[in-house]
Order: sequence, then structure tokens, then C-alpha cells
Amino acid sequence: MSTALASPAALDSGQAPLRVMVVDDSVVIRGLISRWIDAEPDMLVAASLRTGLDAVSQVERANPDVVVLDIEMPDLDGISALPQLLARKPDLIIIMASTLTRRNAEISFKAMSLGAADYIPKPESTREIAAADIFKHDLIQKIRNLTAKRRRPAVVAAPPLAPREQAPKPTRAALASAQSAPTLRPFGSLHPRVLLIGSSTGGPQALMTLVAGIESVIDTVPVLITQHMPPTFTTILAEHLARVAGRPVREGVNEEVVKPGRIYVAPGGRHMRVVRKGTGAVIALDDGPPVNFCKPAVDPLFTSAIDIWQGGILAVILTGMGSDGMRGGKQIVAAGGSVIAQDEASSVVWGMPGAAAQAGICAAVLPLQQIAPKLVRLFAGGHA
Repeated sequence: MSTALASPAALDSGQAPLRVMVVDDSVVIRGLISRWIDAEPDMLVAASLRTGLDAVSQVERANPDVVVLDIEMPDLDGISALPQLLARKPDLIIIMASTLTRRNAEISFKAMSLGAADYIPKPESTREIAAADIFKHDLIQKIRNLTAKRRRPAVVAAPPLAPREQAPKPTRAALASAQSAPTLRPFGSLHPRVLLIGSSTGGPQALMTLVAGIESVIDTVPVLITQHMPPTFTTILAEHLARVAGRPVREGVNEEVVKPGRIYVAPGGRHMRVVRKGTGAVIALDDGPPVNFCKPAVDPLFTSAIDIWQGGILAVILTGMGSDGMRGGKQIVAAGGSVIAQDEASSVVWGMPGAAAQAGICAAVLPLQQIAPKLVRLFAGGHA
């Protein structure tokens, strides 16, 4: 097991550094991730272990905040170790790490249903500098974002005022919090003719919940989804969504006609846009550079839809890191459409929906469980 001391920068911030346990049977991967973690001023390596069995036996002593857990390991693999780790430390954040095989994609989805917070694809070869750099960037960002909520300073309730005691003036922090509350705008006046959805970290679970409750919407309009995911994973996502929706769900195919009654998922590694063809719309896949550091990205889908449906667009931005979808959402609203964002409490990471909410482009900011009923009402012609 390897450990590291907290850096001065982490201690100066007033918070203890994030404790990260790295579990992988590859000594190269363990060493690589451990060096990355130790180089961050707000993180330290709580343990570096070879098997899931080692992780389970040492989790209470190492007391990590986050575990980066490989799937394929001797003695006890990641999917078997996962529930045992959570049983010993229920608030543990677990990020599954795997190579991009169909089997590992399936296991990663199962792991998320069992309590894993997220997954990260490992490069086939860490000797590819570009692949290793992307892996490093994504891993560090996921660790920070997934732990952000629990590391915020707790808000302590003020004691009740004594008789004749004046309330204290609001602090700068309180004023800033009040000023940051999102301002909502009215829903667009046109009846929506398409549903667009963007999501990232925490998105697969959120999409399952949402799609299961919008059968009547799917039957009447096309539904197009961009979820930040690599190839193979989006294939599995489409299959899972088809099961919960009871409707056709598939990865978008170039030149495919967009029809009501179907859900189209942006394939991993390609941007999915829509373009006009005759009186309808077809899918246009784009192998261009990442947008907002993502490929597929939400903004290309959102902006491309305006030429076809103008003000008849209803867009939903679910949990995820970054701000992807906010710029496209602005253009949708400017064209007369509407945007709904998932609220902070129900989001795994309130990056994407938070950016949209704070930009003032949302007609509603709702808990995940309330979004599907709202969509059903709106597409049935009900008022907001």
C-alpha cells in the first residue's frame, strides 16, 4: 500500500485533502494514477492495491473518500468488490475503470445500478500520450466533481432570536447565495414538436428514470439524446433505454430519417446533429473536434435542431460536468423554444444543468422525478 502526505496547498484551503484508493491489478496503471493523484494539491493516495480483496480488507483502515476500481482483477473482481466496499463505507464514491469492451461496458452499467457513482474508460495503451492525457484529465475532473457536494461548508442554522433582538445583517455569502438563485422565464408559446436531452456524469441513471415516464411523449414526437459516453458504452445505453421505454432506441445512423415513436442516441466518439431533408429531418454524424471538451457534445445537437423545428423545441439538460448544452440552450430559447434543467439536489453533478439555470435560460428547474410528468403535460398541450 502506498500513502502520501497532504500538500500544503490542500491544508491551506481549510479542507482535508481528498483520500483516493487506487485498485488495479496492473502495476503500471496503479503507478500512473497514483502519481497523478499525488501531484494534485487537494488529493492524496490513501492506498494503492492490486485486488478487490485487498480493497475490501483495507477500506476501513485507509478510509478513502473515493475508490478508482478496476473491473478485471484476480481473487475478487471489481463488480464483486463493489457491494462489499459500500457495505463497509456506505458514503464511498466509487468510479469503475475499464477498457472499452462490450463486456466491460455491460459490467459498468451494472455497477452503476449497484451504487457506483460513475465509470471511466481506460486507454488500451498508456504509451499513447494523447490517450493517457485524456484519461488523466477525465479522472481528476470526475474525482473533484463527484466529491464537490459533500465538501461544501455546512450551513449552520442560526439560533432563534431573543425578544427585541434584531436580526443580523445578511452576510456576503448569504447575499451571493440569494443572488445566484436561478431566474426562470416563461415557456415558449409554440407547442413542442421534438424533445432534445443532454446529459453527462450521472446521466445513464437519470435517463433511465426519465425515459421510463415519457412513453406518451415518445409516441408523438422524436426524442434525441446526447450523453457524454465513449463508443460501445452508447450502444449498451441505447439497449438499456429500449428496455425501460418499451420503444425503439438506437444509436443515430448517418442519413437516418428522424421519426416520432423513436429515441436516437448520439454514438460515442461522434457528434450527432440533425439536418433538413425535404420536409423532414435526418441524422448527420460529425467526426469533427470535441466541443466543450466532449465528443459527442450536446451543443451541436441543440443548435442544429433550430433550423428544423425553430420554436417548437423542448430541451432538457440533466446531471453532468461542465457547461455543455448551455450555449445551445440559449439559441433554442432565442428561437422561441424552451429549456428544462434538473435541479441541484437530484443531480450527481450540477455542472451542465447549473450552467443553464444560472444563465437564466430555463423555464423550469426540477427534481429528476418531476421532469417526466412535466414533459407529459407539456406535450399533451397542458400549460406550464
